Amino acid sequence: LGFVFILIFFFALCTLSVLSLSFGGESKARSCSEVRQAYNAKGFSLVNVPHQEISGEHLRVCPQGYTCCTSEMEDKLNQQSKLEFENMVEETSHNMRATFVSRHKKFDEFFLELLDNSEKSLNSMFTRTYGKLYIQNSEVFQDLFTELKRYYTGGNVNLEEMLNDFWSKLLERMFQLLNSQYHFTDDYLECVSKYTDQLKPFGDVPRKLKAQVTRAFIAARTFVQGLMVGREVANRVAKVTCVRALTKMLYCPYCRGMPGLKPCHNYCHNVMRGCLANQADLDAEWNLFIDAMLLVADRLEGPFNIEVVIEPIDIKISEAIMTMQDNSMQVSAKVLYCSQVSVKNKNMSAFCFCLWQVIDIKEKLKESKRFWSNLPDDICAKGKLTESDDEHFGFSSLFRYFPEVVKEGLTNQMNNPEVDVDITRPDTLIRQQIMALRVMTNKLKNAYNGNDIYFQDSSKFSSYLAGREKKKKKKAEIDINLCLLQNTGTSQNDNTANPKYDLKASLQPNTE
Repeated sequence: LGFVFILIFFFALCTLSVLSLSFGGESKARSCSEVRQAYNAKGFSLVNVPHQEISGEHLRVCPQGYTCCTSEMEDKLNQQSKLEFENMVEETSHNMRATFVSRHKKFDEFFLELLDNSEKSLNSMFTRTYGKLYIQNSEVFQDLFTELKRYYTGGNVNLEEMLNDFWSKLLERMFQLLNSQYHFTDDYLECVSKYTDQLKPFGDVPRKLKAQVTRAFIAARTFVQGLMVGREVANRVAKVTCVRALTKMLYCPYCRGMPGLKPCHNYCHNVMRGCLANQADLDAEWNLFIDAMLLVADRLEGPFNIEVVIEPIDIKISEAIMTMQDNSMQVSAKVLYCSQVSVKNKNMSAFCFCLWQVIDIKEKLKESKRFWSNLPDDICAKGKLTESDDEHFGFSSLFRYFPEVVKEGLTNQMNNPEVDVDITRPDTLIRQQIMALRVMTNKLKNAYNGNDIYFQDSSKFSSYLAGREKKKKKKAEIDINLCLLQNTGTSQNDNTANPKYDLKASLQPNTE
């Protein structure tokens, strides 16, 4: 019994010694000098920042053991976490956003400059060729370019109707000029303009030019709108909803007296995938949008090339006028021939410049695919935010991080060990951006096929219009001569009716 008593006594003594040593070790607070230095480097005041660890019962985010953080410090580090996260997203997405901004600006400026140059070229050529006759009727051509610009910049303009109106107005003016010995009533001129398609006074130029202009302008306008939408989406999605998790990862090491400790790679991935869960859901619609942009870019490189259409507009219109004049203006024809040569040379340089622009934009667009799903990985890239292996800081363990990395996207965050994400409540702003991308993708697909979504008819209405158009064409052949006879012009010399007014003769140039 005595021996047993002695053993119990020594065991109790050893236990008491160990406990006293442990208590002494815990009670000896560590210095917070490194934390003070790092905290001050962030721009914060050192007033009320402890020199040694204090009890951490007041902490709401970081562990409540001995700490170098006061409540005020934790609040400031919370705000700092939010700011730094926004900056990280901003920095990581900068190149992509800059691409959309700069390419939108370049493409927009180039297109508008191309239109301005085409208008100046037409004005110069027609002034030299037709002199006062053109100057007196120049508003017809000015209106054409004004409406083209208005369409491109987003105006509610129906291109086909606008071009039809242009040729009708031009026909009215030309008809009067070539038959100046007659006085025509407004009803008569309106009647003539209604049958522009049947009369074909300008040959096949209006039909071909309308097809080319419509497809090219629809593609160009939709493409530049797509660049603008891409920019807006990229600018609106850096919303922070995970400040608590960010603070744990970025600044709880400060509170634990180790400001230089970085989070391990997997820990960072889980935090960022939780914080950017909604943004990752943009990826599917974003990739479809980029694919549609690339398709329209292919069109702009090829059959819908804007230079090929815009640059020679003056030549095309002049050809149409010469067709109506039946090749009677030989001097003008020589001038136009010289102009054609210079325009062709100019086309080649402009054509190359545009091809370079479109190719450049295409390459940048390709680089932006899968941007949103890769964003967490890019932010956590080695050397930027994390250490190179997994034996560093994880919030639940100081030396090794055991949880698996969750997949990206909102629905995969149910088991995220670091961020509490409510997968039943998608972010409203992100859903709005997804819808904006979906609408833009639909526009791009229509533009790829040469269709303007704003002026598309339903299939039933289109069928109705097609049937009505066939009836109109049949009736036009009967009505046109009757119309012209009923609205006969009167001679300026005798003011008498001319019931045998010859339409074909009226389209010949005035040789008097």
